[in-house]
Amino acid sequence: MDKLEALESTVDSLISRCQQLAEQNLELRQQEAEWQRERQRLVKNNEAARSRVEAMINRLKGLAQES
Repeated sequence: MDKLEALESTVDSLISRCQQLAEQNLELRQQEAEWQRERQRLVKNNEAARSRVEAMINRLKGLAQES
């Protein structure tokens, strides 16, 4: 019986660990999705800033040519 009880204990431990890992995996996937959204937002902001800077440069070039 001791071997059977030891096996049951091991199986229970493995089941518990599997549940913990499944929960951690879900949390990590949620974090990854959040980081992907943040990255998309930052890329969009960067592109908008680049466009504004390019527009300012073109205006400055135009002013320089007029002078």
